[in-house]
Amino acid sequence: PAPLPALLAAAQHLLAGFVNIIAPALVIGSALGLQSYIPFLISASLLVSGIATWIQSQRVGPVGSGLLSIQGTSFAFVAALITAGMIARQGGANDEEVLATLFGVGAVGSFIEIAIAGFLPKLRKVVTPAVAGTIVILIGLSLIMVGLRDMAGGANAENFGSATNMLLAAVTIGVVLVCQLSRFPLLRVGSVFLGLLAGCTAALLTGNISAPDFSGAQWISLPTPMAFGFAFDWVAFIPVAFMFLITSLETVGDITGTSRVSGQPVSGPVFEKRVRGGVLADGINSVIAAFFSTFPNTTFSQNTGVIQLTGVASRHVGRYVAGILVVLGLFPVIGIALQNIPRPVLGATTFIMFSLIAVSGIQIVGSQRLNRAQILGIAISIGAGVGVQLVPGALNFLPELWQRIFGSAITTGGLLAIIFGILLPGEVDPEAEGDSDQVLAS
Repeated sequence: PAPLPALLAAAQHLLAGFVNIIAPALVIGSALGLQSYIPFLISASLLVSGIATWIQSQRVGPVGSGLLSIQGTSFAFVAALITAGMIARQGGANDEEVLATLFGVGAVGSFIEIAIAGFLPKLRKVVTPAVAGTIVILIGLSLIMVGLRDMAGGANAENFGSATNMLLAAVTIGVVLVCQLSRFPLLRVGSVFLGLLAGCTAALLTGNISAPDFSGAQWISLPTPMAFGFAFDWVAFIPVAFMFLITSLETVGDITGTSRVSGQPVSGPVFEKRVRGGVLADGINSVIAAFFSTFPNTTFSQNTGVIQLTGVASRHVGRYVAGILVVLGLFPVIGIALQNIPRPVLGATTFIMFSLIAVSGIQIVGSQRLNRAQILGIAISIGAGVGVQLVPGALNFLPELWQRIFGSAITTGGLLAIIFGILLPGEVDPEAEGDSDQVLAS
């Protein structure tokens, strides 16, 4: 497309994905008490998302899908990274050591996805859609508490649970719902962004938002590779490793959906080449993310809907998206301004996202033909995962190291889901398995 329509299409892709790119930095930073580092993390997220989008959409050698696939900081890793950060905190790590641990486990975990790209068919026999769906349910359920706490004002807030905080959250959620029910596709695509805007406006009118403090801030800043260095903790690594397995399958679903709406084949050698390249790009881009001190990247699924909306599937548009994201990442003041989003407003949007993650997992599991034994295995996996998070004292019989390992809902529930998936195999329904990829991609 010519520059103007390409720029307009790129703007819609940015509108659909911008919140998801910056939200992990906001949520993880707030949950782990890293507020002073949030502007840096946001800038790094934007910059790396631009680099990753270029690699994924333009295809560099065997790396990349070659489709209009937008990459960004992965929300799927939020629960695992918060867990990893808390584990580092329990070991006495300070703020910078916590960040070094997060980037260290992210860098090492990236090579899991790089390796997976070579044997995707075998992985899908072990991590079946039912297993993946179970883990996705656990991701959503383990994060809902984080979103709800922010809706109430954030941990240790003096006005925690006040009527004002819940009103701001209600306004944000209400606008998102209205936009989703709209007949206009553009409003549906930008619903989360517009919800944030409405919530911030309500906060401004009620005097519950302060002006950003730009004093002493750099207006333009070049990226700093390995700003915090790398550290590694096996206990913190395990939940993150699980997520690289899951996001590999998620990327397969995303690329399948994007190929379909782009008029490209969804089977055969060309498609398989795209899938391998896309998963490989996810892993390499996550290494780049760790190098530039931000969190793992993955292919975004909501941009498939933008292709349907605009009718533009040219990967040329990916160059515009990539360029804009890189430029935005060079301005730290953007991160400072976004850090001022009121916690109830941010919490409302993340609460919706986390709840949708859980529901998408339910849809994946529901799309499969399961026997009674498999249903029981899924039930035990979810119950055990949520249970150890709600009642950590139940693991007191284990040595401290193992308590730290299995205190994560994702680790305990995910491991049980894989074990039950191997021990209790069922008939594979190819049609249902294909549907599950599309559900995960949505």
